[in-house]
Amino acid sequence: MTEPERALPVTLADIERAAARIDGAIVHTPASRSQTLSEITGAGIYLKFEIFQFTASFKERGALNKLLALDQSERGRGVVAMSAGNHAQGVAYHARRLGIPATIVMPEGTPFSKVKSTEDLGVTVKLVGATLSEAAEHAHALAESNGFVFVHPYDDPLIIAGQGTVGLEFIAQCPDLDTLVVPIGGGGLISGIAIAAKALKPNIRILGVQSAAYPGMKAALAGEPCAPTRPTIAEGIAVKNPGRLTRRIVQQSVDDILIVDETAIETALAMFLEIEKVVVEGAAAATLAAVTTYPELFRGREVGLILSGGNVDARTLTECLIRGLVRDGRIARLRVTVGDSPGSLAKVTAVVARARGNVIEIAHRRHFASVSPKETEIELEIETKDRDHTEAVVELLKQSGFEVVSLVQP
Repeated sequence: MTEPERALPVTLADIERAAARIDGAIVHTPASRSQTLSEITGAGIYLKFEIFQFTASFKERGALNKLLALDQSERGRGVVAMSAGNHAQGVAYHARRLGIPATIVMPEGTPFSKVKSTEDLGVTVKLVGATLSEAAEHAHALAESNGFVFVHPYDDPLIIAGQGTVGLEFIAQCPDLDTLVVPIGGGGLISGIAIAAKALKPNIRILGVQSAAYPGMKAALAGEPCAPTRPTIAEGIAVKNPGRLTRRIVQQSVDDILIVDETAIETALAMFLEIEKVVVEGAAAATLAAVTTYPELFRGREVGLILSGGNVDARTLTECLIRGLVRDGRIARLRVTVGDSPGSLAKVTAVVARARGNVIEIAHRRHFASVSPKETEIELEIETKDRDHTEAVVELLKQSGFEVVSLVQP
């Protein structure tokens, strides 16, 4: 064991013990090379599918490692955890399996789907507080008043060791990896992975990724407060206050933390669905967003991306996909000015059809239009195969004598 490793609160041996402890109850998730993403990015892209855990998240690993380490007295008293999603389900699922009473405290604004998924696992769910911090305060109060064992989502050596088993598996499955990209919220996942990976391959690069809206760990390491700027679709890594233990490990073992914006995360989420045919949440999509945002850091390297979770709200997923189609030019909104006479609409749609475009929505604008009373504006939402195809539709409309304005700029 090296001196730096000895100084850390978690060692490779701890992670190996965790792997043995949870073996058989956790999915050894697949890892594979993505040919298409590799061609797009110029890097060898390998994916670790933690979305295939029962609760669709890596969080099960740390939760189970913690629960299995409890003695009979602690198990009898029960556990309490605070979480807005994946940690809640990981604790709930394995607590039920082990016959351990569990209470989960979630913020009042937690999406209904996540509350129901947690309740369906047979635990007591309490909605308390407007923020995760307020939920945590209530969870600690319950632990103190009822004798529950508090299961922290990230700042616990047993949790960190459990999450580190992701790194053990990934290196064994893809030994040529020279870079790992890991989403950072509280820091439990990247801390465990960094310890395992650096012990096995000292020269491997460990890069964390955070949303620009919630750069909690980046700010903490710089000695600055994290002031969230806007909501993020990467809720799983929207953590203002990272762990004390994890902060120390990240500072020592992680090479850099990359910041990505919401558009990059949205685009990456859509790419995973369209290219890999898998659904990931925003936190997982942030890994690919880092590669596309900073291509020079990855080109020519063998890069492993941790697909940390797949619990994305259905409305969020739908919105991301549609917005992605708009950005790609595959959905466009056009305003076409025509004479206000019978048959004008049919002429417009006929031109669109001739150009092989598909009309999704159509609306007349008579009373609020800025054109002559003898004219009307028609707003079309059309679907095409790509931006070039959209431009061809617009050009054919213009050649047919119509005035056309694009209402969505790429």
